[in-house]
Amino acid sequence: MRDTVIVFARAPRLGTVKRRLAKDIGDRAALRFHIATLTALLRDLTACRHFDTVLAVTPDRTRIRLPVNVQHIGQGHGDLGRRMTKALGRYRRVALMGCDIPQAGAADIKTAFCRLGTADAVFGPATDGGYWLIALGLRRPANLFGTVRWSTEHALADTLKQFRHHRVSFIRRLPDVDTAADYHRHRTSRRGSHASPPAA
Repeated sequence: MRDTVIVFARAPRLGTVKRRLAKDIGDRAALRFHIATLTALLRDLTACRHFDTVLAVTPDRTRIRLPVNVQHIGQGHGDLGRRMTKALGRYRRVALMGCDIPQAGAADIKTAFCRLGTADAVFGPATDGGYWLIALGLRRPANLFGTVRWSTEHALADTLKQFRHHRVSFIRRLPDVDTAADYHRHRTSRRGSHASPPAA
């Protein structure tokens, strides 16, 4: 069985995605950001032939129209930890990531699977104390997440308690986009990366 990366995402519907960001920039701008970031990520992942890509959406059985051909599954019911546990349990070597980290891509996933050669679990930390990626091999805790304070600065630390008897590795720490400040910082960095180099 090939390595698999699962992208966790909310179905792109007005008023239901990036609600914290939407309070600052409006529902339509938040939806546009969500769709653009998700589409760019899926294009990058599906272009890589080193692993399979699956999109796990909530609510289940939602029809999604994206310009990317990718397998869809439902996330199921329960809190985030329960839904992630179910999705991760489908595969032997698997990575699961969010879709609101614009800098993340296929190169990071390849690095995570490479690290699983010597580690039981790999995490991609987020700058806010959470994490944007978890990758697992065959050796896993019986209870993957325990009692995690999701959407707080404690999420990674809480999860790591479940892995204290396992070999853990980390890939690069990246910022997510949850607030207007994050959003404008991201837009500024994109403009800077697209700027023409100075003349010699």
